[in-house]
Amino acid sequence: MQSFHKVVEADFDAVNRLIVAKLHSDVDLVENIGQYIVDAGGKRLRPLLVLLAAKALGYQGQQHIELAAIIEFIHTATLLHDDVVDVSALRRGRPSANAQWGNAPSVLVGDFLYSRAFQMMVGVGNIDVMAIMSDTTNVISEGEVQQLVNAKDPDVTEQNYMAVIHKKTAALFEAACETGAVIAGVSSEQRASIKQIGYHLGVAFQLVDDALDYHGNTESLGKNVGDDLAEGKPTLPLIYTMAQGTPEEAALIRTAIQQGGVDKLQQIISIVRERGGLEYTMRCANRHADEALTLIDQLPTSPFQSALADLTRFSVSRSI
Repeated sequence: MQSFHKVVEADFDAVNRLIVAKLHSDVDLVENIGQYIVDAGGKRLRPLLVLLAAKALGYQGQQHIELAAIIEFIHTATLLHDDVVDVSALRRGRPSANAQWGNAPSVLVGDFLYSRAFQMMVGVGNIDVMAIMSDTTNVISEGEVQQLVNAKDPDVTEQNYMAVIHKKTAALFEAACETGAVIAGVSSEQRASIKQIGYHLGVAFQLVDDALDYHGNTESLGKNVGDDLAEGKPTLPLIYTMAQGTPEEAALIRTAIQQGGVDKLQQIISIVRERGGLEYTMRCANRHADEALTLIDQLPTSPFQSALADLTRFSVSRSI
């Protein structure tokens, strides 16, 4: 167990119990698929952020447990939908739900998890939380659509790419932190500051994920290496490498993005490494992690503040 888990271990266990309880459905298939993907584990960084943010800001109640489960349900719903869109066969080291049950059940159970999350939000009864989460789910959807539009387009710019990862990944990290601040009842300035921590942490985390797609291994990633290239996703390692490489190297990568597939994966990995695409992506990730750490230093000193810093460092420690 990581250090940032330990300081909220009891709360984290309570979140996991609540997730299991709220997965209940009269329709067996709903419960089976929901349980399958939740049982696969994952890092659960987003619900952890809710717990740590609320506690770091002095929250003493119990609503952070429910908010953390809500965040995890929304994240899980996006995973179910993403795997259908991306035709992914692996998720968290196991066959994806769509590979196991098919696309239609995966999409519909994703919808169930979204709606269950909003049922739980009504139970929390905080209009600010409802506003944050409804806006966030809308932004995530926009990010997913934009990523779909960008697929197989080698002319996507770094600016466009960063806008997409903000929407599809960092937005939920922001929401996790901000909802924790809302229930803690802090000032608007503190709320904005901790939301920024979520933004920088989420961007850093996604940048590392995108770098690892050209360096990691299937076992540690929980998905197939080269999945991004297979789907024609122009992520930062490729965008940078096309700008820095020879015309021939850029043309090879452009063609691979346009066509999808991994026929040239090993050759492209070599080019990305030689042209500094991985190092550049990791520098960007570390810059965002440093921004988050600067803001975390401004929080009141506590074990929860320290755990937030540890979580931030962990997000970029999966080094290349």
